[in-house]
Amino acid sequence: MLPRRVLGRTGIEVSALGLGTAGAFAERGEEAKAVVRRAVSLGINYFDTAPVYGNASSEAVLGQALKGIEGPIVISTKLGGRPEPFDPKNADQLRQSVEESLAALGRNYIDILIIHEPDRPGLYDWWDDYDHFHGPVNDVLDDLKSKGLIRYTGLGGTTAYEIVPIIATGRYDVVLTACNYSALWREACIALLPEAIRQNMGIIIGSPLQQGWLAARYDEALANGARRLSPPRRAQFKALYELLDEIDIPLPELAMRWAVYSDPNISMVLTGSQSVQEIEQNVRAVEAGPLDPAVMERLQEIADMVPFRPYEEPFVSAFRADVPSGPGRAGR
Repeated sequence: MLPRRVLGRTGIEVSALGLGTAGAFAERGEEAKAVVRRAVSLGINYFDTAPVYGNASSEAVLGQALKGIEGPIVISTKLGGRPEPFDPKNADQLRQSVEESLAALGRNYIDILIIHEPDRPGLYDWWDDYDHFHGPVNDVLDDLKSKGLIRYTGLGGTTAYEIVPIIATGRYDVVLTACNYSALWREACIALLPEAIRQNMGIIIGSPLQQGWLAARYDEALANGARRLSPPRRAQFKALYELLDEIDIPLPELAMRWAVYSDPNISMVLTGSQSVQEIEQNVRAVEAGPLDPAVMERLQEIADMVPFRPYEEPFVSAFRADVPSGPGRAGR
């Protein structure tokens, strides 16, 4: 069975593995609904979505899939990107966005409402005051909470450092961090996780397979030089693949088990499974339990080979031919 954990100071009990609905989730229609229902049957009780995932249709697909399902289902969705053109300082727009989320999800309240990308000025300029991180969004969240339309609040970001002072305000109950915590990418350990732990926040990890980097092996590309990778990253992957050959564990399973069991302070890891087969595979990986301590030690040594993301490295796996080169932020 999937382990259950407490989501920080919310006190909510959640499955150690949750299901995220970014990517092509909504485009899969009935298959996406089947993934959600299979996830529930396997013990997953947490589902994450957002207005900008599939132009709002991810919320609707998720709501339809969960219709009629009984039990303690926990749903998080986000503020950001709706209606268009979106003004993050327009309180009426923020309330409208929540009303539309409730309608799409078919729910009377949202368990966790997350501010989307509050750590990336220029994407959404949430704050009037960038010293104390205050803006109309905070007043709206307080109002929605007092009316029972949301239970808890959160932050969802992709930076390892810029989000930390927002976490330190102590205003938010949950943090969802993506692309900064995985078997090889560990910058969230430096400042983000310690501050979230100090605030007793529920900690959710997104992208445990690191946007495709850890979803499959790319032995041929690596053997042919993998010129788009920095030399330290190439050496790191060679060391990782050598370890995989020794222990005979598939890379996605290794990455998933590492993410779920690496730190007891982490409440949950989100999988972006796109098929029933993938959700079953990821649940089996988690149910296999923690990795051997010797393997964990080896993985730490391999991760230490590249402690910081090279500037030119894209977020999405550079092994893939369709990923443009350029700085990490531009490539996400």
